[in-house]
Amino acid sequence: MAGPSGALIGGPSNPGRGRAGRLPELLSGPPWPPLGALRFREARGDPSLLFVNAGMNQFKPIFLGTVDPRSEMAGFRRVANSQKCVRAGGRHSDLEDVGRDLSHHTFFEMLGNWAFGGEYFKEEACSMAWELLTQVYGIPEDRLWVSYFGGDPKAGLGPDLESRDIWLSLGVPASRVLSFGPEENFWEMGDTGPCGPCTEIHYDLAGGAGAPQLVELWNLVFMQHNREADGSLQPLPQRHVDTGMGLERLVAVLQGRLSTYDTDLFSPLLDAIHQGCGAPPYSGRIGAADEGRTDTAYRVVADHIRTLSVCIADGVSPGMSGAPLVLRRILRRAVRFSTEVLRAPPGFLGSLVPVVVETLGDAYPELRRSSAQIASLVSEDEAAFLASLQRGRRVIERTLKRLGPSDVFPAEVAWSLSLSGNLGLPLDLVELMLEEKGVPLDTAGLERLAQEEAQHRALQAEPVQEQGLRLNVHTLGELQRRGMPPTNDSPKYSYSLQPGGSYKFGTCEAQVLQLYTEDGTAVASIGDGQRCGLLLDKTNFYAEQGGQASDRGYLVLVGQQDVLFPVARAQVCGGFILHEVVAPERLRVGDQVQLHVDEAWRLSCMEKHTAIHLLNWALRQVLGPGTEQRGSHLNPERLRFDVATQAPLTPEQLRAVEVTVQKAVGRDEAVYMEEVALARTAHVPGLRSLDEVYPDPVRVVSVGVPVAHALDPASQAALHTSVELCCGTHLLRTGAIGDLVIIGERQLVKGITRLLAVNGEQAQQAREVGQRLAQEVEATAARLSQGSRHVAEAHRLSKDMGRLTDAVDTATMPQWQRRELQATLKALQRRANTAVRKLEMGQAAQKTQELLQRHMEGPLIVDTVSTESLSSATPAFTAEAWALAVCSHMGGKAWGSRVVAQGTGSTADLEAALNAARAYALNQL
Repeated sequence: MAGPSGALIGGPSNPGRGRAGRLPELLSGPPWPPLGALRFREARGDPSLLFVNAGMNQFKPIFLGTVDPRSEMAGFRRVANSQKCVRAGGRHSDLEDVGRDLSHHTFFEMLGNWAFGGEYFKEEACSMAWELLTQVYGIPEDRLWVSYFGGDPKAGLGPDLESRDIWLSLGVPASRVLSFGPEENFWEMGDTGPCGPCTEIHYDLAGGAGAPQLVELWNLVFMQHNREADGSLQPLPQRHVDTGMGLERLVAVLQGRLSTYDTDLFSPLLDAIHQGCGAPPYSGRIGAADEGRTDTAYRVVADHIRTLSVCIADGVSPGMSGAPLVLRRILRRAVRFSTEVLRAPPGFLGSLVPVVVETLGDAYPELRRSSAQIASLVSEDEAAFLASLQRGRRVIERTLKRLGPSDVFPAEVAWSLSLSGNLGLPLDLVELMLEEKGVPLDTAGLERLAQEEAQHRALQAEPVQEQGLRLNVHTLGELQRRGMPPTNDSPKYSYSLQPGGSYKFGTCEAQVLQLYTEDGTAVASIGDGQRCGLLLDKTNFYAEQGGQASDRGYLVLVGQQDVLFPVARAQVCGGFILHEVVAPERLRVGDQVQLHVDEAWRLSCMEKHTAIHLLNWALRQVLGPGTEQRGSHLNPERLRFDVATQAPLTPEQLRAVEVTVQKAVGRDEAVYMEEVALARTAHVPGLRSLDEVYPDPVRVVSVGVPVAHALDPASQAALHTSVELCCGTHLLRTGAIGDLVIIGERQLVKGITRLLAVNGEQAQQAREVGQRLAQEVEATAARLSQGSRHVAEAHRLSKDMGRLTDAVDTATMPQWQRRELQATLKALQRRANTAVRKLEMGQAAQKTQELLQRHMEGPLIVDTVSTESLSSATPAFTAEAWALAVCSHMGGKAWGSRVVAQGTGSTADLEAALNAARAYALNQL
């Protein structure tokens, strides 16, 4: 029940808390001033979150005490708000449950009210919540139950009797006031940080007709403690109220509905789905009663198109990693249900976007502004996925025909269909399609394949000489003796840019020339799931070279489209391209095949290869023409670039390089590629090339300037733009790079620097993380400037700086910004340490005077002193030895240093312990 996770209605957990602009529509009672609309993406600067999933995300600085005292947020005392939340992927995900019941959603709106710094606390929060629900909204009191924290003996926390008594004083019968433990009624932000007991208001769906059916409606969290790194709880210097109530749940209650899908938040969408696909009207059935899974599909499509529209409007589009990958799964899940279950026509999902805009656009104007873009993007990705879905369905059907009654579905086939494989069918969809047919999936095999994929990605991130399928010198010699021509791989450059900005990649038909087993033996045929090497007369696969990762994808036999042969990678050996293939069925020399590259994988590589060229050019622009490339490598995740420099790059230079690349990306310049005679490139000023042998003719890649003009010695164009000799695959315009951020930099050896960079959505996320950390550093500096009145407060600030330093050191963020923040934090830490020492010395002097006044006579003083007050006294004997002597006398133990020590022990005679301490000290003196 407690905490920002779980179902929206009907589940045992809290709906979370909110942010962004609809509560004023519903609020007409308690005096909570509304917070202005806040953007969904703002909290994405938190690297632990894929999406904003709870209302407290933006208020973390207040709870943690790191808020900049000069900021607007520092002045917040009472806040009421509404926030867009998404729970799909990551720790809190409801994606798999959407559609199966009447309650779960991936996107929902969260209402919240907040009191910071003790502006009001339990009595006011409970009273206002009860007033709003019962008097303003008119919910019958006898339908409401409440729960409160019953205590946690292990943590030394007693029951929250104060909350209990408040509810009783408001007239809630004792029989409807329930007590629960920490799992249900103690809310925590995470493993560490602010936390506290919570009290929850529940609604009885049964309404007295039979046993109560309680659903949580509103959660009121009282932040009183801080969970320390050692697991202990310490009181917060300030108390806060943090509440959350799901809008969808509230609307269901107010409209007398048992399901959020039966409210007017969803009815326009459900009606539009009915009109657009011709399926029977939605009737709210679940489980076995939902024959044909029609109502399940209604719920999935309605929920998912809301999520897609909201996320795309806030700048998160379906993609290959992180939040964009989750959105891609959501879109494809919606396509599958709409086409296979509801029998909707192509383009159906895009047609629903205006309905979402109509229902949510008043609250979120960005939806209206982006309506056409959202519909276009959804329709484009829907069309691409439909082709994959049709082929995937045929593959599944053919595979099922070959299985025995007790066989499991092969992991290799599922993997070849999946998002991690080739066709782009999410594994959860594959599993669901099989579940509907009563066929189990080989999950153990899938785990093995996933581990192999992770290992392969790790190898690509830092390439090493891989062991595996290769053509050795003897095999190459045999091919040459047979007169086998080198593989024609020119089709790898066969792709075009479409008017909408997407890329169309051509397929390639080829003939199998030779097959090799894993040990390199040439064979005439192979099958039964074996891994093999495959030589073709031609290919559209890019084989790893020039620092660019190999393509991956699949091939099919011509005339037999329903058996996929996954291609894990391609490598070039002596002019021959060897494809590493898994053969689920028989593959023979002489077969005609059709090859399909993994388009998302290839496009991501193209983005990064063009980005590397711009990075190379920008480094020369910023550091001078003597700057030379010393190597590079890229894969869909990130790029790496080694550059020879006279000195390590400064933060200013790193930032200038990024800005230079950004300007080129912003101009969306054309990228020209052409093969020319190698001799034409010999004396072109500014032409970038590596110290290696190039083929003749050689491929030239030029940004913004046609190759013929760039190679004209009189033009000097290559001095002013990126012109390189390169065999890689590139974008046709620079704009698709999106952005580029250098996230890491280190010296390999003297004079050579390695840069790591990301682009697109990853780059934007890195900038958001950097901005959030910069704000935290600025707030910390302001706290330090205000000064600390107590040693404990100064120590806490010093620890916060240490945690912030660790975060800056490890975060994925702009490297120039990391270096600047590291320098700032280093200086701040020195100031903080000095402030701690001054306070401690002042406190020690004060304690010394107090002790002297209490003990005017005698050669020594034996007394108790708070451990936080002393770190600079210098005794004639060690504190550790003194404590050990005294604690041993009490049957305990002690530990510490020369300056300060502590220990444990038990005694009924405290005077005897003090005498022992006095005797030991006198003996030492």
